[in-house]
Amino acid sequence: MACVRYDFGGCRVLVTGGSSGIGAGIARAFSDAGAEVTITGTRADARDYDGDLVSGDYRQLRVTDAAEIQAVANSLDRLDVLVNNAGGNLALKNEYDPEIFEEAVAINLFGAYRMAAACKEKLAASGLDGGASVLNLASMSAFFAVPLVPGYGAAKAAVVQMTKNLAVAWARDGIRVNCVAPGLIETRMTAVMKGIEALEKPQIDRTPQGRWGTPEDVAPAALFLTSPAARFITGQTLNVDGGYSVA
Repeated sequence: MACVRYDFGGCRVLVTGGSSGIGAGIARAFSDAGAEVTITGTRADARDYDGDLVSGDYRQLRVTDAAEIQAVANSLDRLDVLVNNAGGNLALKNEYDPEIFEEAVAINLFGAYRMAAACKEKLAASGLDGGASVLNLASMSAFFAVPLVPGYGAAKAAVVQMTKNLAVAWARDGIRVNCVAPGLIETRMTAVMKGIEALEKPQIDRTPQGRWGTPEDVAPAALFLTSPAARFITGQTLNVDGGYSVA
């Protein structure tokens, strides 16, 4: 079977929320491609996680804490690729409550913007062929109503727009900014849907490929968009959704 391979040797990558799910899959793919990868998670130490994390640096980060965001950015000697993956919904806390809505937006939008802004100077100094990259993570909830998580959906829609604006504003600094919008992906966040027909079946039925995706389905899109092969691509959102968005 043909396999596309990328060489990120000598490249420094930061993946927020790289301790599990899509972030872990992306971090592992960059590591396998030779990159020096730093990941973040909410726990104090990498040893606090049950699974095997990608080898490399670990930083504790709560994306609602501006000081922690700046500390992570300051701790890096250089940076070529930032993957703004950290996020999550607050369905169990009722996102229709204004305070919870704001919290969901802070986690999924404000944190991503603050991290990009904190890392801009180092990204602008990158010598990566094709330019440095910021890769944001959106969701199908950016394009379709998901009434269970209105704050999460609003934030992800804003991430798509933020991607466009930063792409235009930062092009002169040699920084490309793109976005990936995953569909139905097996992660810890979506695990509550598995086996519950009323939640799972409509999503599978809507997906032309008729299956759940995996973090390994998303990671290659991240590698492509941040690689020199995508040097003339910026401001774009790539749906990795098994056809969900066009069905």
